Amino acid sequence: MMVLLRHLLGDVLRRLRQRQSRTLRQVSAEARVSLGYLSEVERGQKEASSELLSSICTALGVPLSQVLREVSDQLALAELQEAALLGDSVATEPVNAQDLGIDPVPDRVPQVPDMVGV
Repeated sequence: MMVLLRHLLGDVLRRLRQRQSRTLRQVSAEARVSLGYLSEVERGQKEASSELLSSICTALGVPLSQVLREVSDQLALAELQEAALLGDSVATEPVNAQDLGIDPVPDRVPQVPDMVGV
């Protein structure tokens, strides 16, 4: 089962929005994207452009780099789990996300230092 990047990205964006107890309507208005399109992005049905992702991240108050880092961690975990299921020689024992330094379901977004005046 191949994991699609757009599905992981949508899951991360939805989780961030829900952690903030915000609605699709609120975020779509602030990001200046239609509610329907944002919904499709969150469900992994649409590939968001970099401009759109930047706008959504700004509306959520989260750096794009942090979102992409979380997506990258989730993708790495999914690839390792898939390799383990397929019996790939690279993954010969069960995969534990914490052993890899990956938080499988992050509870919070780490704070990024303020770069103003740098």
